[in-house]
Amino acid sequence: MLTNQSILMTGGTGSFGHMFTAMTLAKYNPRRLVIFSRDEMKQWEMAKLYGDDPRVRFFIGDVRDKDRLARALNGIDLVVHAAATKIVPTAEYNPFECVKTNVIGAMNLIDACIDQGVKRVVALSTDKASSPANLYGATKLASDKLFVAGNSYSGGNETRFSVVRYGNVMGSRGSVIPFFMSLLDKGGKLPITDERMTRFMITLEQGVELVWHAFEDMVGGEIYVKKIPSMKLPDIARAVKPDAQFDIVGVRPGEKLHEQMIGIEDAPYTYEYPEHFKILPAIHKWSEDPARIRDGAKVPNDFVYSSDNNKEWMSTDELAAWIHTNRHLVGKI
Repeated sequence: MLTNQSILMTGGTGSFGHMFTAMTLAKYNPRRLVIFSRDEMKQWEMAKLYGDDPRVRFFIGDVRDKDRLARALNGIDLVVHAAATKIVPTAEYNPFECVKTNVIGAMNLIDACIDQGVKRVVALSTDKASSPANLYGATKLASDKLFVAGNSYSGGNETRFSVVRYGNVMGSRGSVIPFFMSLLDKGGKLPITDERMTRFMITLEQGVELVWHAFEDMVGGEIYVKKIPSMKLPDIARAVKPDAQFDIVGVRPGEKLHEQMIGIEDAPYTYEYPEHFKILPAIHKWSEDPARIRDGAKVPNDFVYSSDNNKEWMSTDELAAWIHTNRHLVGKI
């Protein structure tokens, strides 16, 4: 699906963008991979990694600017939408800016993709979009709904939109693992928000593979949810520092005790597959479409997929081994 295609990725200089670029160039050999983002310094740094590769292009722009998107999407076949304002406290204290990027930016991209005849679009979502408790999650829920509805909004146009949703990316910039590691040399206790807190654990490689699968499988309007393990926050800390003692600092504004990726409201439209779930659109009876269901098994109507009721758990030793192997990437990806 991606071989010899022209691909554009919004927010392409972030953690996901770096991994998607490296893996996609290696496996699929696209005709073009355009990195669209607004940070010229991040683009300059990333360009040094691919300076001699004619397949990689860089395009300064912002998803808030519809005209710039239209220009960048000229001749593009596939789009990965990774641009977002995503730090929970930042969104709480800068709500207008969060809405402009996450909601208005999604609207702009949908319009521009339809107008430019893009074939398929996969948007990245978050666990926080399921039963949102903070502004970031609320904007991403709105974004998800926009991309799902974009399949009917496009009319006779062939542009199709789908969404992938996953939780905490292990070792990514700003996440808890590099934060704990940054405190090791300072001694003392590690700050823990709440000892009951649980989190889903996914690698960037798994996130990229889920996007690849969405491009191959999508009919339009599906939300793909990867099956991944959970961990308790104290166990994450012990994987970084086995003898860790904790300073309980309390839950931050808008933060959940447990991550949720599929809520009970979505259960009637959700199907299970060996490695993922798929939430089908409630509109237009698309959730009954055999082409979208394929070989999926309907989940129970009271089904909830959250980090505290997960069937799969990652051990402290497993995470410690992952950190040891990937230490050179932690906090840099």
